Amino acid sequence: MKTTSLFGPGLMVLLLYACAPTSPDEPTESTAEENTLQAIFPRGQKGSEDLFKGNAYHHGLIAPDSIFTTLAGNVYFEPGARSNWHCHPAGQILIITDGIGYHQIEGQDIEIIRKGDVVTCPPGVKHWHGASPDVGLQQLYVIPNTEKGIVNWQEAVTEDQYSID
Repeated sequence: MKTTSLFGPGLMVLLLYACAPTSPDEPTESTAEENTLQAIFPRGQKGSEDLFKGNAYHHGLIAPDSIFTTLAGNVYFEPGARSNWHCHPAGQILIITDGIGYHQIEGQDIEIIRKGDVVTCPPGVKHWHGASPDVGLQQLYVIPNTEKGIVNWQEAVTEDQYSID
């Protein structure tokens, strides 16, 4: 495993998408007008193709330091985009602020995540997260105790692992 910064060098873009699912288990189709909201944060660079499938954009909010020992930021995954498998030495908290996405801990079923959900990724546990195939995902992330490390990136999530059947 290789420990690197969360997204590689630089900041990345944020876009927002809204959705209005009618069922708690199934994403629904919607128009582009229903999905587009105002950007909150400035545009930056796209995440590394070595760490993400599809387009994921990041904007850092709190840089790690010796006082707060916490890292926080905002990520937008375009539809179909997702992270590689990875783990965080001190864990991670995701606060879903818009869209529909997936989160999976290794060995468990994929969890559908939506606006208002809070996801905790335990320390050292291999997982991935990203957008659904048809709707983007907007999330805040919080990584505590950064003195223990930030992220250990691993292999890409395959199409079979990503699909929900």
